[in-house]
Amino acid sequence: MKKFLIAPSILSADFARLGEDTQKVLDAGADMIHFDVMDNHFVQNLTMGSMILQSLRNYNICSQIDVHLMTKPVDNLIQQFAKSGANCISVHPESTDHLHRTLELIKEHGCKVGLCFNPSTPINFLDYVMDKLDVILLMSVDPGFGGQSFIESSLDKLRDIRNKIDNSVYDICLAVDGGIKLDNIANIALAGADIFIIGSAIFGSSNYVEIIKQFRTVLESVNYGLIH
Repeated sequence: MKKFLIAPSILSADFARLGEDTQKVLDAGADMIHFDVMDNHFVQNLTMGSMILQSLRNYNICSQIDVHLMTKPVDNLIQQFAKSGANCISVHPESTDHLHRTLELIKEHGCKVGLCFNPSTPINFLDYVMDKLDVILLMSVDPGFGGQSFIESSLDKLRDIRNKIDNSVYDICLAVDGGIKLDNIANIALAGADIFIIGSAIFGSSNYVEIIKQFRTVLESVNYGLIH
């Protein structure tokens, strides 16, 4: 049976109570935390730096934290986030002039290595770096803002990446981020996702326990073949 992981994106959390809100969603049954870093250059928004990640660790947030760097340049931030408590760091191929070197830098700092693809980014980069990856992150919205609608063509791209992983010798998790809701998570799971990064659908709910339970119920139905 496939293990599906739910990773709330704290981009949609209450920033006035970030530590408390993050712990609440973990207590409600989330598997890990997704941490979006935007620089108002690579994407048109400005979010959290490594000091915020360190503050969550100081608040005793002990879960796995997946850091998604939407920044350019990116290399100088990798060490900062690794030292502040990142478990996995994902970068975009467009954010660096030397992708192999950047991926090696993440590994050298003791983090799992992720490569992220925007909706319009071709996946042929994978032909050259799959041996370096622990995670492939597919954006199913254009990055920069939470609350966007899922781009349906992402399902075909997701299937293509899943096939690449399955036809390789590498153990790589496939994550999807953007517009995941109760009415589409089954199709995303069937297309091959392992990790579901969910922001507004969780943090916009008045009951974190109930909404995560509902997501898991759908995913269990996929696992048992009740949805196909």
